[in-house]
Amino acid sequence: MNNEYRLYIYAFLSRVMSDIPDRRFIDDLRNNETLLEIIGEETKEWIKSNDTATLYEAMNVDFSSMFILNTQPVESFVLDAKNETLVGLQNPVMAFYFTHGFELNMDQTELMAPDHLSIELAFMQTLVYRNEVAPQLEFLDKHLFLWVIPYMIGMKSMADTPFYRDICDFIVEFLCADYEFLNGGGENG
Repeated sequence: MNNEYRLYIYAFLSRVMSDIPDRRFIDDLRNNETLLEIIGEETKEWIKSNDTATLYEAMNVDFSSMFILNTQPVESFVLDAKNETLVGLQNPVMAFYFTHGFELNMDQTELMAPDHLSIELAFMQTLVYRNEVAPQLEFLDKHLFLWVIPYMIGMKSMADTPFYRDICDFIVEFLCADYEFLNGGGENG
């Protein structure tokens, strides 16, 4: 694993978790054989054997059911049964962003929570880009590992499409591999 790969995967996963895939995303995915193989064989077969309209409909319904209607991929919702999003620096994730110079303008996004998984993955992408290893490990420890791993394991059973079943597994596997990579020193020094 290298930082270029990690940047790409964090960006990809941030996009996956931000909203339903649009038709362009689906077409780009269909044309990226390497990424399809990384996500999973079942996804690769499913994407390759269906047209864009069928995939769009199925992925739209699955994403909406999993990540909008039933539960949202928001750290504070998952960790606190009150389903409240703390604002400003009261939110531990916002405080972490602030401490590490990650400027988040909530007016620029349709995501209403600073601790939405898509934003947390984008933050990791920024830390990888800056080659800030210690904050990456700290963020994985204090935030992503606390909720994303159990959340994705639970969400997999709700997935109706191969894509989201495989994405749930892939996120867990990638975060664990990334943590191991960072702890091993890898190319980061």
